[in-house]
Amino acid sequence: MSGIKPTGRHLEKRLSAATVRAIKTPGLHGDGNGLYLKIDTSGAKRWIQRLMIEGKRRDIGLGSASLVGLAEARDKALENRKLARAGGDPLAAKKRSMEVLSFKAAAEKVHELSKPTWRNDKHGDQWINTMTTHVFPVFGSKRIDTVASADVLAALSPIWNSRPETARRVKQRVGSVFKWAMANGWRTDNPAETIGSALPKHDRSKVKHREALPYGAVKAAIASVSASEAGTATKLAFEYLVLTATRSGETREALWSEIDLESAIWTIPAARMKAKKPHRVPLPPRCLAILTEAKTLKRDDDLVFPGTKNKKPLSDMTLSKLMKDLGIAAVPHGFRSSFRDWAGEQTSHPREVIEFALAHVIKDKAEAAYARSDLFEKRRALMDDWAAYLK
Repeated sequence: MSGIKPTGRHLEKRLSAATVRAIKTPGLHGDGNGLYLKIDTSGAKRWIQRLMIEGKRRDIGLGSASLVGLAEARDKALENRKLARAGGDPLAAKKRSMEVLSFKAAAEKVHELSKPTWRNDKHGDQWINTMTTHVFPVFGSKRIDTVASADVLAALSPIWNSRPETARRVKQRVGSVFKWAMANGWRTDNPAETIGSALPKHDRSKVKHREALPYGAVKAAIASVSASEAGTATKLAFEYLVLTATRSGETREALWSEIDLESAIWTIPAARMKAKKPHRVPLPPRCLAILTEAKTLKRDDDLVFPGTKNKKPLSDMTLSKLMKDLGIAAVPHGFRSSFRDWAGEQTSHPREVIEFALAHVIKDKAEAAYARSDLFEKRRALMDDWAAYLK
């Protein structure tokens, strides 16, 4: 292949933009700093740079001449030459740059890596679904190292005031993706953390808590559900949830392998607990009676309260819809509040016993350091009292 390949002392900027457009001779046409315009026999033109890297001559492609102008090619060539003279490897740097993922791909990777930490599949689905709805359309296709604070702000602003809880969760999730990118060396900052002053503070006093019944109305709610035309599994799960003061998912996904009927203990594994710690629940006699009845529902899976589909638990919507249809002005989670109010106002059980019964995390670090016991026997007395109150 012919062309104009300089010999002797290397001069810089031999080519001009007009020359690059006009020249058609196949071969290498030198410009300086090891930069060449390479023209194929087909007429295609592209930039290459020849450099000595770790004692070896290497060719680095800088792009098509139709996309990369002469000035940009010179800038890239000078940058590579400086890096090589400093002992770096422009080819390795280029490879690393090409490996940088888009924000969407990075988020999907973080989602996949986080699967073992999800409380349940629903939690994992919510994580990626909020990204798909609110983030990916705005900057999902951008390389994660090029996403700016303005991009994050553009994604969050439409929902910041109208859907504050969702917005805060999305901000946290976006931040976790940037932290992963920082750990991979693709970023040195987290744009989700730098936009705080650009967004108005949410008024937490206006947060609407989940609806709960006064504890005096809970017994009637159980009676209403028991007398309804709901399925047996639904009725049993509802009463079991109320008596154990557990969260909906903890009850609905309960497994026989978690329950020791002889010792009257239900041990919920850490994976299904909000605090990510195993939680032992003392079972009063009424709960044991519920479990005895639930045995008649047992299928080929291990679920205590099976749903309508095989190997699927009851859905949260099943309980919520039933309560709505029966005119019970609460949500399943609200019975934990009913229990908490009853225990605090109608009993002399210590506060820490009540908090442990609800599997709440002790926020005071000094207090938590001394909380070596889960106060199980004291909690058994508390839950027996709650069952007796509802009898």
